[in-house]
Amino acid sequence: MDRRGFLVRTGLMLGASALAPAFPLGPPQAQPSTLSDLGSWEGVRAQFLLTRERIHMAGFLLASHPTPVREAIEIHRRGLDENPADYLHGHIERLEGAVLRAAAEYLGAQPTDIALTDSTTMGLGLLYGGLALREGQEILTTTHDHYSTATALQLRASRTGASIRRIALYRQLASVSQEEIVETLVTALRPQTRMVAVTWVHSSTGLKLPIRALADALAKVNASRAEEDRALLCVDGVHGFGVEDARMEELGCDFFIAGCHKWLFGPRGTGLVWGQPRAWPLAQAVIPSFNSQLAQSWQRGVPPPQGLWGPMMTPGGFHSFEHRWALGEAFAFHQAIGKARVAARIHALNRQLKEGLAEMGHVTLHTPRAEDLSAGLVCFEVTGWAPEQVVTRLHEKGIIASVTPYATRYARLAPSLLTSPEEVNTTLREIATLGRATT
Repeated sequence: MDRRGFLVRTGLMLGASALAPAFPLGPPQAQPSTLSDLGSWEGVRAQFLLTRERIHMAGFLLASHPTPVREAIEIHRRGLDENPADYLHGHIERLEGAVLRAAAEYLGAQPTDIALTDSTTMGLGLLYGGLALREGQEILTTTHDHYSTATALQLRASRTGASIRRIALYRQLASVSQEEIVETLVTALRPQTRMVAVTWVHSSTGLKLPIRALADALAKVNASRAEEDRALLCVDGVHGFGVEDARMEELGCDFFIAGCHKWLFGPRGTGLVWGQPRAWPLAQAVIPSFNSQLAQSWQRGVPPPQGLWGPMMTPGGFHSFEHRWALGEAFAFHQAIGKARVAARIHALNRQLKEGLAEMGHVTLHTPRAEDLSAGLVCFEVTGWAPEQVVTRLHEKGIIASVTPYATRYARLAPSLLTSPEEVNTTLREIATLGRATT
């Protein structure tokens, strides 16, 4: 049996199904394809209850749950509804451990280096809110980042006396290159720069940063710095996570933050923070953890065990447990399809869309066509149409698009595993009609 079959039949996906006899489900609402059909893209699409009356070009926003995730959520919800105390106490450690192992397998990391969160924004707030900074040190970030990053950094700077400096990583998006991005960032570094906060794939333009190249460049700078002055590379990775076939060691960053309910198709309200073991000691928890080993240390009045960085940074309290405990199924679902296969499919669909848009005289394509500088988001303008008008017109034609939530606004499309080449062509035809409507 190959690795994909192993994961589907005997691996992580058994976490929820093993509980089914004790907490039986009612009849399914639909008859989805079995996981053995993941060899075809139509079989993958059949795992979702998405309406076929729409073309889903904004699936990156909030995931529709695939069959294994949906069924796992229902099993855990039933168990919690029927006997909350026993189900919680009987399963919490095993189920959260299974989620961390699944995440570690996907990331190529250790489970103890992963903190579980509810979203990208929560992860950014937890990490940036607790990273050790001295007065006089500096946070270097960019003008291209999301509100959540900008605000989390500002809140941290105001509490520590550190300063924030924002730079543009390129002069013109139309001519941007990996070399320009790396050179711009390295040139902007100062001796007091302690934290470099960037976003892997910009939701404002669709530009994908060369994280490995940035990490290598920072490593050269850090080689001559004392440990307490190293410039840490922190990455909001949400729009590359579940798209790109990359492991943490291949990216080379110090911290990686992502929600799991977008491209990964994880349960809504799930996310994670991963950190290098060398970097984790610089992060201080801002919400108490409910990890059992940490709690037992507190009860005995002894120092907490070392090395549990991820659990220590995982916020305690009661969560939407049925969603968190079903997250392992999302990782296994992607692994069963194949990470490299997922990446190739999403890039092929986005290449098809970008090439079609670039041929239209009334369209300005803003996302780079080069695949080493783009991923699954495509941003564009239509002459004579405001971005909101473009999205409204497409919606009237059954195509769900979005507008970038930034000062400079573009229409945005995101072909994914939820769309097909035929649907990309349909979308292109509708955009082509917008040019005729203005002549």
